Amino acid sequence: MAEIAIRPAGADDAQAIAAIYAWHVANGTGTFDTQAPEASAWAGKIAEFIARGWPFLVAERAGQVLGYAYAARFRDRAAYARTCEDSIYIAPDARGGGIGAALLAALIAAARASGFEQMIAVVGGGEPASVALHGKCGFRHAGRLSKVGHKFGRVLDTVYMQCDLIGQETD
Repeated sequence: MAEIAIRPAGADDAQAIAAIYAWHVANGTGTFDTQAPEASAWAGKIAEFIARGWPFLVAERAGQVLGYAYAARFRDRAAYARTCEDSIYIAPDARGGGIGAALLAALIAAARASGFEQMIAVVGGGEPASVALHGKCGFRHAGRLSKVGHKFGRVLDTVYMQCDLIGQETD
């Protein structure tokens, strides 16, 4: 089996990223989106991240994108400039093979290199796999918002987790 490569996303990855996210929108509670953006919106987002110097990574094997992760400023206000929020999604048939851990570790390093000092995970639905992944990568529980989302006829919480990018070295 070919090795996993983690690299910066480019415009050519937009279609694969759109397909991965669309699956999560339609089948999961990790995102509270109910309509998935088109590939063109993802291409624009990738270009924006490149222009801002923020990390947007993909994991691929044999040229197939298996997952992606990015870090964007947590909030637009100036005082949050060194705090980012991560997003990570793995293709449904690639979950459980360590891709998420490798991708999140690479994202943490890239976010640190981009000047971020804190990373916040906002885990929709308190998804157990996402909470476990973030915990494995050095995040700690920072809070829970109860009953803030409604999806698939369920009332959902959001779990906040935090990682100190300055105090943690991952390689």
